[in-house]
Amino acid sequence: MLMDTDFKDSLINAQSVEEFMDLINQKEAAQKAKEEEKEEAQKEFTGTYRLLAVTACPTGIAHTYMSAEALEEKVKQMGITIKVETDGSGGTKNAPTAKEIEECEAIIVAADKNVEMARFDGKPVIQVKVADGINKAEELINDALSGKAPIYHADHVSTTVESESDESVGRQIYKHLMNGVSHMLPFVIGGGILIALAFLFDDYTIDPSNFGKNTPLAAFFKTTGDTAFGFMLPILAGYISMSISDRPGLAVGFVGGALASKENSGFLGALVAGFAAGYLMKGLRKLFDYLPDAFEGLKPVLLYPFFGLLLMALLMTFIINPPVAAINTALTNALNSMGGSSKIILGMLLGGMMTVDMGGPINKVAYVFGTASIASGNYDIMAAVMISGMVPPLAIALATFFFKNRFTEKEQQTTLTNIIMELSFITEGSIPFAASDPLHILPACVVGSIVGMFGLALLKKPLK
Repeated sequence: MLMDTDFKDSLINAQSVEEFMDLINQKEAAQKAKEEEKEEAQKEFTGTYRLLAVTACPTGIAHTYMSAEALEEKVKQMGITIKVETDGSGGTKNAPTAKEIEECEAIIVAADKNVEMARFDGKPVIQVKVADGINKAEELINDALSGKAPIYHADHVSTTVESESDESVGRQIYKHLMNGVSHMLPFVIGGGILIALAFLFDDYTIDPSNFGKNTPLAAFFKTTGDTAFGFMLPILAGYISMSISDRPGLAVGFVGGALASKENSGFLGALVAGFAAGYLMKGLRKLFDYLPDAFEGLKPVLLYPFFGLLLMALLMTFIINPPVAAINTALTNALNSMGGSSKIILGMLLGGMMTVDMGGPINKVAYVFGTASIASGNYDIMAAVMISGMVPPLAIALATFFFKNRFTEKEQQTTLTNIIMELSFITEGSIPFAASDPLHILPACVVGSIVGMFGLALLKKPLK
């Protein structure tokens, strides 16, 4: 809603809290009516869509919908019909029917995580990063309708995993990893906020060694937050595995992640477990293809889970956990033994990584490292990561507010949007600015993130 400049201006000019809330309620009602009207129009649409598209990013918040909007706006200008499926944090919306897939000319998949691909078997499909849907919408549309798009061929043993020959090994690994991270995020974010509330409402003087659980209210928040964190590693491993080998890999990955948590191999162990479980199950599925057809019904309920869990337990117990646990322990000890200056240097590095590609692969590496430090009981690193991720949209908001003569009228109208994105830890609010002037915006945001990390160290002193 905040991308609507008229609505944003009306909020800024509101004279009272009641007027502010009324404007939001009216906008929500109008938007809901518009969405219902769009859905109804699509139901009544009797023609064929020339193009179909799917957009998806790891978090399912910003890039997913920005990419979909860019594609829809561009085809409207070009006089082309399109239907865009969004695989966002709230689930899949606007999915095409089998008939629409059959009748369309081509399909654009702009995604940084795995989406259901087998339904597109035999159709011309262009697969790109979700950011390309935002920045290269017209180019993608022209390429898709040129008649030169490659024909997609689905893996015969999978309903969700795309053909591995279509992408580089690095991109495949990135998408599998992001599938695990995106499913893990709600547990990390929700659990982290609850744990923070526990410390906020507790009394340190009662028992410093039990800080976070000294009062009943604090204990409630801390217990719930710790429980959510307990699911973090199994969820990560399970959905990495599922991304690789479809549904049979889910249970095996879950157990691998749980064993990693139990045996102290932590976040690194869960990462390895997820990939090991996925490729293990992929191998078992191909091996069991040689069994007679009479065994088909037994595969998902007996053969896959039994042999998968047994082999996964053997791998984790005797091969993966011992060395990875040693590495994890050494990393944890190294982080805990770091002095203030060492942690500040590490925070500077992670701060730059969080900002340099605005939610891209480098950003995700820094975020994953911060999450790994949480799993090891070290919260300092994640604090620096979060501050650094919040700085770019805040910097843009302040710049557009105090230096209006440097920005267009449309750019000036994004101030409130970026403030809200900053408070929500959504770095992507800076993307339009970085895309239009990367040589000035990106270095400034990187430096700003580093300065923000220093502010964290000086004000709260968590890096001491």
